[in-house]
Amino acid sequence: MNSNEYSIAFIGLGVMGAPMAKNIVNAGFKVTVQDINPHAAELLKDTAARIAATPASAACESNLIITMLPTSEIVREVLFGTDGALTAAPDNCLIVDMSTGSLPAMQELISNIDTTTHRFIDAPVGRSPREAVTGNLIAMVGGDSKDLQWFQPVLDCMADTIVHVGGRGSGLTLKLVNNYMAMVNHVLTGEVLAFADKAGLDTRVVVDVLSTTSAGRGQLLTNFPKKVLAGDVSPDFSMHMGIKDLNMALELSETIGADSHFGNLSRNIFKAAAQQGYGDKDCTAILHYQKQS
Repeated sequence: MNSNEYSIAFIGLGVMGAPMAKNIVNAGFKVTVQDINPHAAELLKDTAARIAATPASAACESNLIITMLPTSEIVREVLFGTDGALTAAPDNCLIVDMSTGSLPAMQELISNIDTTTHRFIDAPVGRSPREAVTGNLIAMVGGDSKDLQWFQPVLDCMADTIVHVGGRGSGLTLKLVNNYMAMVNHVLTGEVLAFADKAGLDTRVVVDVLSTTSAGRGQLLTNFPKKVLAGDVSPDFSMHMGIKDLNMALELSETIGADSHFGNLSRNIFKAAAQQGYGDKDCTAILHYQKQS
């Protein structure tokens, strides 16, 4: 790797962006950073990073522009607005959006970039600010493989897991799917632990037990890989049995006055699947039903 090959503008120095930029700087790359908040660059003040006042001044000598911003609207403004990066950037920059934003807005952004000389890939990241500091993020990349290959020495400073998902926009698509599951799991986990608490159970005991079962460990890591994703929906535990167990759990929930939003929703979906002929199939066959819905 020749770090002199890269002149980087890194725009967006929030809780994730600042340590990501710092890791690139510490690896020896030439980096100019910029954020609308002048105090955001505090983490980089004692590094070799140059601090710019505007996106245009950050990008004026760059061949790589990285954005790590809160919304797609801000990404557009940073690139195309007054004093935007692309008003001053040299021809044929690679633009890498690492933000988590709107897919339709990104698709519109790609169309606009395609009218210029510049190239674009998306590379949103997962994990937490702790991994941003240590450089152990996961990056989900959408774009041309040659652009990823050129960008990878820089990306390696920020992420230890890099997945090339597919074409432009596919990285963001996977990130949004991941976040959907994460947020739903937050609410589901809260509902389950509140249910257990109302039933008079010790939360510590509940967590200890559920951490060892498919309920707590997650179907994606337990039953789905060995059943429906392996092409096998013969009933280890049939939907009819699942509905029976849900009925009894919901009876308990109603008796003690616990919330059961997910339980009622799941029972309705399983019942609809059973009516479509899936009742004697494994519960993981719900995937087939939902794919056809």
